[in-house]
Amino acid sequence: MQATPTLLPEVLLIEPQVFGDARGFFMESWNEARFNAALGYDVHFVQDNHSRSSRGVLRGLHYQLDPHAQGKLVRCVSGAVFDVAVDMRRSSANFGRWVGYELSAENQRQLWIPPGFAHGFVVLSDTADFLYKTSGRYAPECEGAVRWDDPAVGIAWPLDGMAPRLSPKDEAAPLLASARTFD
Repeated sequence: MQATPTLLPEVLLIEPQVFGDARGFFMESWNEARFNAALGYDVHFVQDNHSRSSRGVLRGLHYQLDPHAQGKLVRCVSGAVFDVAVDMRRSSANFGRWVGYELSAENQRQLWIPPGFAHGFVVLSDTADFLYKTSGRYAPECEGAVRWDDPAVGIAWPLDGMAPRLSPKDEAAPLLASARTFD
């Protein structure tokens, strides 16, 4: 496993070692000891989630605030998505900045999004199956969101002129300036 810091250094691009041959492939998608060694601190995952979405579905930008903040280790196991993390910590020099990467069944990449960051993705393929491990359980009273198209954040979503398909909750998400954030 190779863990590479992104332009937001706490967010890591994870590239597992994949062993392939004519029969297919094998990879270790997660190993607690290796993952924690790459982070330099221990993370305990408490929940696994799986979503399936079709082309143009945009989910996010979501996060959970203290005391139920959660980190997410995300990957796409079928299809492809453009995955984004946004720094939601007002005290951070990177507050409001984002990074984005294509995650796909083909490239096997994963992204570690620690607590304090919002997360979202848009589906690039006909369909995509997206898996994520969380370090905290969902707590609706701690839920936070920021608009996917906030010009203050300026995410360059690869929509190719297509209008994204959003949930009513994501359509109503606040702009960064009025969103609940971390200190």
